[in-house]
Amino acid sequence: MPPFKRIALALSLILVLPLGISLANPPRAEGMDGRGWRALPRHSAGLAPDPAAFADTAIVQVYAAATYGWRGYFAVHPWIIFKRSGETAYTRYEVTGWGRSRGPVVRRNNAVADGLWFGAVPTVLAEHRGAGVDEMIDRIEDAVASYPYADTYRSYPGPNSNTFIAHIGREVPALQLDMPANAIGKDWRPLDHPVGRAVSGTGWQASLYGLLGVTVGIEEGLEFNLLGLSFGIDLNRPALRLPLIGRLGFGNAVPTAEAAPNSAEPVPAGSQP
Repeated sequence: MPPFKRIALALSLILVLPLGISLANPPRAEGMDGRGWRALPRHSAGLAPDPAAFADTAIVQVYAAATYGWRGYFAVHPWIIFKRSGETAYTRYEVTGWGRSRGPVVRRNNAVADGLWFGAVPTVLAEHRGAGVDEMIDRIEDAVASYPYADTYRSYPGPNSNTFIAHIGREVPALQLDMPANAIGKDWRPLDHPVGRAVSGTGWQASLYGLLGVTVGIEEGLEFNLLGLSFGIDLNRPALRLPLIGRLGFGNAVPTAEAAPNSAEPVPAGSQP
């Protein structure tokens, strides 16, 4: 078989495998009952430590959950929450596309800290508690304030919600944030700044608009990006990094807890997740 055909066959298999796994595993545990996205649950997933019980402890968590509808088979929506020592409530930051005609796309406290994302149970991507976390939160807030695309949103290839959280990861290496391969938009970089720190802060990345690039890092391993699809291998915690499903192999996330009911703040009328 000619080398070109071998490469084409290998790429096809790399795409078919995660596609089959993604389609075989519905992205939502509950709520897809035909009532529409406004009726989907956004209560607490029970993943954030009780802020009152841990009032003296500074906490940071980063989440990702399957996006709404058919996109949930291919991509995730991330956000970050934190509380300083002495506080009894979390602050949540994320980027959403709805309402961008009315101002910045960066949202603060737009939903329950660890709430389901329109029926999708989130995964904890990073968690830090205790000593040094108050100073980390200061740097996180500086990163939120310095996000250069606060007035811009493009679901593909970016800048989007994943671009925002990736920016925080690069600006705050202490987070050691390893975003999954299906976080489309995490690799978005402008043409005038194509090379820089990897999202985890443990390596480097070269990328053109998140459509063509490569990342090398202790957390990320070796990852290639082609047209927004990421392929790679993680040797730190052995796994394949694949589009559509994120990773196949040993887990790279903080263990999750069972979902617990809670009320969510309302989403602006006419908006879409």
